[in-house]
Amino acid sequence: MERTWKPTTAGILSIVAGFFGVIGGILLAVLGAVGGGILGTLGLPGLGGMAAAAAAVPLIFGIIAIVGGVYALKRKIWGLALAGSICALICVWFLGIPAIIFAAMGKKEFA
Repeated sequence: MERTWKPTTAGILSIVAGFFGVIGGILLAVLGAVGGGILGTLGLPGLGGMAAAAAAVPLIFGIIAIVGGVYALKRKIWGLALAGSICALICVWFLGIPAIIFAAMGKKEFA
């Protein structure tokens, strides 16, 4: 089986998008925690906690995108590589779309 650039490119795109998702989730959590104290003094105590809880979404999708990208680079578990590409789409859409396309095109190369 010939090794092409498609799974490698899909993996790199997924990892980069996942990195941005994780960073965005961390920033949202920090801003929610810091903003919760500020908003609490203004009489809006629940908004900071909701922002901190919403940080879990980009964190989870970012971690799945990174793990899927690693498996795409290894050319193992095509389903996880595709799931990582789909999560990359949720994190950063313009990196996720080509990641999905390249992961689907490179399916034959996965063990």
